[in-house]
Amino acid sequence: MSAEELPEVSAADQRRARAWMRHLRTERGRSANTLSSYGRDVDRYLTWLAHDGLDMATVSTTDIERFIVDLRHGCAVTRQRPLAQTSVARILSAVRGLHGFTARETGLPDVVADVPLSPGRRDLPKALTTDQVLRLIEACPSGDGAGLLDLRDRALVELLYSTGARISEATDLDRDDVDRNDGLLRVRGKGGKERIVPVGDPALDALDAYLTRARPSLAQRSRHGADASALFFTARGGRLTRQAGYKIVSSAAERAGIGEISPHSLRHSFATHLLTGGADVRVVQELLGHSSVSTTQIYTKVTPDLLRETWAESHPRA
Repeated sequence: MSAEELPEVSAADQRRARAWMRHLRTERGRSANTLSSYGRDVDRYLTWLAHDGLDMATVSTTDIERFIVDLRHGCAVTRQRPLAQTSVARILSAVRGLHGFTARETGLPDVVADVPLSPGRRDLPKALTTDQVLRLIEACPSGDGAGLLDLRDRALVELLYSTGARISEATDLDRDDVDRNDGLLRVRGKGGKERIVPVGDPALDALDAYLTRARPSLAQRSRHGADASALFFTARGGRLTRQAGYKIVSSAAERAGIGEISPHSLRHSFATHLLTGGADVRVVQELLGHSSVSTTQIYTKVTPDLLRETWAESHPRA
């Protein structure tokens, strides 16, 4: 395909891309090389959208998955040969950054937030052990000497593991979404679909400590009461972002000495531990907010491996 035949990217998408690049340059201090790489990757993505008659306002998660397939198998639209997994992940990272920024600035849905960074593979989820989960939680102080952000971080980590919520769902929570009396949480998932999830006592206790000892002070820092309904706040009084939530979990994991993990690791662990304990896969499906049970069934493959590993470590004649 010649350059003249390449589809024209919409003016709106060009503005969105320029705004993101300007943000990376002026506010994030990204290097010229990084900006150049991001620019090429985003141009490839926006060109692909334009060819399909789409733009960032109309693209869906399914479209993103088709884009990933084209990257891995080659795409005539972008004149691109099949790419290695690492290259696909790099491009998706740029696309994720662009959509995340645009969502925060304009309110467009972030259709890339929960697309895995290593697309196209059906690797088994890597669940934490229960001991690792406890170490992760304990890495967030909650005693009398705990600071405001310590209490917030403890509540967030406890909530993620107790409910299996996505980090984007947790940061979207409002104060009124927590029903302390009944021990329930109202979660807004993909497509705005709501579900009710039970919350364990340890997570409720951590939430109580945060709500009484930290949230009021953090909320007062909010400018003109912006996002006053948010459950989780930043140090400056804004609604906690997905990126900040990711950093909270990864920092706690580093302190706990359990290696690099993401908030999704807690979601994996939630599902795996429930299934290992005998929960029905359809119940886990409802708790996770999966539209199809086939999405949940990948976790059922983990359980035999976990049992085999435990047996090998524990049995005297394994």
